[in-house]
Amino acid sequence: MPAPLPSDLSAFDWPAAPGWAGGGAGKGGGDDATAEEAAFRAGAALAHLHMVMARPDLPLALWRDRLALGAATANAGISGRREGLPDLRDALHLARPGDRPGPAGEIYRAWRRAVTRPLTLRALAPGLPGLPGAASDVVAPGLMRSGPPVARAAGMLETVLTEAPRAETAALILADAALARALGWDRIVPLLATELAPRDLRRDGEELRHACHRAVALAAARAAGLAQELTRGAARLRAVAPKLRARRAGEAVALFLTHDALAPAALRPMMSDRAARRLCDRLVSLGALRELTGRDSFRLYGL
Repeated sequence: MPAPLPSDLSAFDWPAAPGWAGGGAGKGGGDDATAEEAAFRAGAALAHLHMVMARPDLPLALWRDRLALGAATANAGISGRREGLPDLRDALHLARPGDRPGPAGEIYRAWRRAVTRPLTLRALAPGLPGLPGAASDVVAPGLMRSGPPVARAAGMLETVLTEAPRAETAALILADAALARALGWDRIVPLLATELAPRDLRRDGEELRHACHRAVALAAARAAGLAQELTRGAARLRAVAPKLRARRAGEAVALFLTHDALAPAALRPMMSDRAARRLCDRLVSLGALRELTGRDSFRLYGL
C-alpha cells in the first residue's frame, strides 16, 4: 500500500484561486472574454501562482522540469512535429552520450536548459534553436522592457518571430523569460507555449496580447494544480525515504525530487545497476514513484 502522508496536513492548505481566475476556453479559441477581462484573469492567476511558488515544500526544480516537458510537447506540435510527451521523454533519456535526439528532442532539450538558466539573453541564447545571432540586438532590449508582464511577453514573442519567423521555440522561451523577469522570478516558468495555438503566433499587436493573456490565465492555473500534485508526491517520497536500505538511497531520492523522470542508469554513480533497479521498484511498491513508460525494459521513473 502507498505510504501515508504526514499527519500534519496543514502543509497542504494551499491558497485557493478563484474559479474565474483561470477562466476561458481551451487553447486557441472560443473565449469570448474582452481584452480587459482576459488581462484581469491573467493577473489574478499569476498572483495566485506567485503565492504557490513561495511555498517551501514545493519541489521547484522538479516542477519546472515537468512544466518544461509540457511546454516542449506543445511546442513540438506548434512546429509541426507529431511526437507526444512519451516520445520526448524517450528522446532525452534513452539517447546514448553524443547522440542527437532529433528535432522534437532538441526542442525538449532547449526547454530543459532554459528553466535552469538566469534570465539573460547571454545565458539563454546558446540553447535556443533557430535564433540568428543578428537578432540579439533587437531581442536583448525586450528582456529589459518596461510595462505590464504579459504585454512584455507578447512584445518579445512578436519581436523574435518578426526577426526569425520559424524560430518558434526561441520565441516562446524568450517570451516566458520576459514574463518571468517582469514578475521578479529568478527562472523561467513555462506557461505560454502550453496554451498558445499555432494561429496565435501569427497574430500581432492587440490580438497577440489578448491571446497571451488568455493563455497565461489557463497555464498559470494548471501550473498551480501541478505544483500541488508534486508537493504531495514529494511529501510521500520523503516520508518513505527512511524505509530504504540501499546505500546512498537518500541521494537517489534527492535526484527524483529535481527531475521529471530518471532511468535506473542515472543512479549508477551511487549504486550498481541491479541496486538501482531494485530501489526504483521498491519506491513504486511503496507508492512513492510511478513507472512512466509501461514497458518491461528501458523503464523511466518519476513522481
